[in-house]
Amino acid sequence: MEEVSHRGRVISVNANGVRVEIVSSSACAGCHAKNLCGLSENVSKEVLVRTADAGSFSVGEEVEVLLAASMGQLAVLISYVVPLILTVAVLLLLSALGANEFIAGLCGIAAGALWYFVVWLNRAKLKQRFDFKLRKL
Repeated sequence: MEEVSHRGRVISVNANGVRVEIVSSSACAGCHAKNLCGLSENVSKEVLVRTADAGSFSVGEEVEVLLAASMGQLAVLISYVVPLILTVAVLLLLSALGANEFIAGLCGIAAGALWYFVVWLNRAKLKQRFDFKLRKL
C-alpha cells in the first residue's frame, strides 16, 4: 500500500494522541502533487494523530506522519473535485434553463458553499475515516 508521508516534530503528547507540527521542506519542490497538497505551503500545520502508543513519543521528537495514498486522493476529491463539479453543474443547468447569468453564478457558488457546510457537519465522521500513523525517525 502506497503512503504519503511528511516529516514533523512532536509538540504535545496526551491521552488523545500525539500532536505533530509539520513544516514543509525542500522535498516538496520535487513532489508531483505539491500544487494539490495543502502542506506544500510555507506554513506549519498541526495534526493530531490518535495512537495507542502515544506514551512512546516525547515532545520535540522528529517523526514521520503517514497517510494511505488513497486517503489523500479521497481528501482531494472531497475538498476540490466534488464542489467544483457541483458548482459547474448548477451553473450550467440554470444557464440552460434560461436563468439570469448572475443568478446562475450565485446559485453555483451557493451550491459549492452548501457542499462545504455538509462536509463541516460531517467532520467527526471524516476524522475517523482519515487514519494517520506515526513512524519514529
